[in-house]
Amino acid sequence: MSFRDLKISNEYRSLLHDVVREFYTPLLSQACLYQRAVGFFSSSALISMTEGIKGLLENNGRIEVVASPRLTEEDLDAIKDGFKRRDDVIVSSLLRELDTPKGAFEEARLNLLSNLIASGIMTIKIALLDSTTDIGMFHEKMGLIYDASGNIIAFSGSMNETANAFYRNYEAFDVFTSWSEDAERVRAKRAAFTAMWHDAEPGIRVVEFPQVSEAIIKKYKVRDGIDLRDLAVEVPDDLTKNASKKDEEISANRPRVPKSVTLRGYQNEAIDAWESNGFRGVYDMATGTGKTFTGLASICRLSNLLHDELVVVIVCPYQHLVDQWVEDIVAFNIDPIIGYSSSPQRGWEKRLDSAIRNQKYGVKGAEFLCFVCTNGTYSTDRVQKLLDKIKTPKLLVVDEAHNFGAEYLRSLLRPDFNFRLALSATIERYGDDEGTAALFSYFGPRCIEYTLEEAIYGRGDEPPCLTPYRYHPVIVYLEYDELQEYTQLSRQIAKAKVSKNGKRRLSERGKQLVLKRARLVAAAHQKLPALKREITPYAQDDYMLVYCGATKVEVDAGEVPGVDDYELRQIDAVTHILGDELNMRVRQFTSRENSAEREEIKTMFANADLQALIAIKCLDEGVNIPMIKTAFILASTTNPREYVQRRGRLLRKDTLGLKRHAEIYDFITLSRPAEEAAVLPDEDVSSEKRLAYNELIRAREFADLAENRAQVSQILDAIEEGFFGMNGMAAFEAEKEVE
Repeated sequence: MSFRDLKISNEYRSLLHDVVREFYTPLLSQACLYQRAVGFFSSSALISMTEGIKGLLENNGRIEVVASPRLTEEDLDAIKDGFKRRDDVIVSSLLRELDTPKGAFEEARLNLLSNLIASGIMTIKIALLDSTTDIGMFHEKMGLIYDASGNIIAFSGSMNETANAFYRNYEAFDVFTSWSEDAERVRAKRAAFTAMWHDAEPGIRVVEFPQVSEAIIKKYKVRDGIDLRDLAVEVPDDLTKNASKKDEEISANRPRVPKSVTLRGYQNEAIDAWESNGFRGVYDMATGTGKTFTGLASICRLSNLLHDELVVVIVCPYQHLVDQWVEDIVAFNIDPIIGYSSSPQRGWEKRLDSAIRNQKYGVKGAEFLCFVCTNGTYSTDRVQKLLDKIKTPKLLVVDEAHNFGAEYLRSLLRPDFNFRLALSATIERYGDDEGTAALFSYFGPRCIEYTLEEAIYGRGDEPPCLTPYRYHPVIVYLEYDELQEYTQLSRQIAKAKVSKNGKRRLSERGKQLVLKRARLVAAAHQKLPALKREITPYAQDDYMLVYCGATKVEVDAGEVPGVDDYELRQIDAVTHILGDELNMRVRQFTSRENSAEREEIKTMFANADLQALIAIKCLDEGVNIPMIKTAFILASTTNPREYVQRRGRLLRKDTLGLKRHAEIYDFITLSRPAEEAAVLPDEDVSSEKRLAYNELIRAREFADLAENRAQVSQILDAIEEGFFGMNGMAAFEAEKEVE
């Protein structure tokens, strides 16, 4: 039998599949070589794959593993400060992980590991980022399995080689076969692993520390030879999907703050304030300050007081945000029902219906229920009818809650939720006082307001949560034809205003004209040449992000190979400049990529396999890519919520603390140079002042917290004086009408 005779899915998810039984066991039983590159490796996975490893041994197979050491902050400090040689620190960190086995089960498992290494069947090499001073984390997650007929299966995704990854975590990986249309991808992954294994992969150093292998053998080898009886050791209940509890102290599906999580003072204060207000309120916390953990810890507080008789509904705007929440929800000892169109849990609606019914009739173990879903799923009639059936206390948690200020969504803020919690970095809705008031009316008052300034520079005795940054405004101007169109659109917008309830408002046609004018500004001709000029010095660097507008740009014949004169999406034009002209390793990160592709892109970016991500809007809310160091913002809206959130996302600290600063290049579009505007009659630039005003408002916001604030302020002051005179923007702001 070969791999071709097996039924193999193209994707496996740990909450949907038994990955050991359905994937590892049948494949390894037919395998002669297993190659694995993982962030971290655990010997516990060997027993989880019992039958598969047995087959591999009977086939005289081999196991090759590339993994990363677990380094503490003290280890990193020792390396950075030169107290110890890097290799010595790494060896110490690896030896530190060799705990004394607890009981016969661990003794047998570790004896197997030592004999596999001693016999040469298993070889473990350690991967490091190739730097003489700094050290980053190797976080590749890829595997290859070979059979005797030459067939190869490659897989990649979020899963590490640990029992926790197989059974407890929310993990997923994609599968590719060498005999299908995936053959090229398999070849690429095989080449990548081969390069790593032979220490030929750029930017990575792969070393086989023999002293570590010797230490494993010495510490854990209790008898010679590979005894297949060791492979028959039963996996403890707490590592199986049928476990009745996750440890002796805590029953399954009972919210508890994990021991690995230590809440900061301001997080506990927020939860205390929420409790004091009857478990209702708003957490107005800057991006990166721990809203999710604060929200989950709040759930734990309430659930504990109610003896875990509680229904929790968590609502997020996007599927990728739901997925990110699930990763943390599971860590808080909660087994969620995941609801959206492509949920990894097939039949989630029936599961939710059953869980609600079981809770209603007092079925033991069904007291607590957590349902996490998207805004779209929450708003369906089916889900609303299921929520009608719930009679026990229930809590609504809404992430990015400003979205629920919109008229339709706020109509679904149900009065029967006893407890309510809104999370947002920017709770106020731009130009929508009514929507903002509705949010506070429903959820309650602010329980905490943690500003971006506090997140960057610290709050009281609390250390900073975000990275400091330098701000670089890049000034571009509308060309003659663009300025003519901009002026014409502004005149049409001025005529498209109607009176409603005593206020002047834009008609629907006026709103469309404003959108058209905004796209004109976003696609200004000078932006792409300016981007190439500014990013060229970074062409050899990593961890960059380019934000594009949802617009098109004009492309001249011959400018892009194979393209005649026509309009090209700005993001595609940027991809051509960076990828084809500057030979940078780039990928687009848009709504077109599915969740698996996004995870692959994020992993490649974290590993510096990609230098830059090119995005439009899907990084604005929720996506966590903390390694971003340099950002180029080609287009921004006039909505402060969007650009404030965007900035906060760029300033996230990386896990190893290697990111000291962020650099933000913001492309400021003006109608003409400030000195030219200063000498023209006021009526000639009246329609252009709004553009300058909107751009300056954003630039001032960015500059105020930047490390180079004084230098940037001089540039912005000159622009403001040129367009608005010595009195600045105050008079214009008092007279302007909202668009």
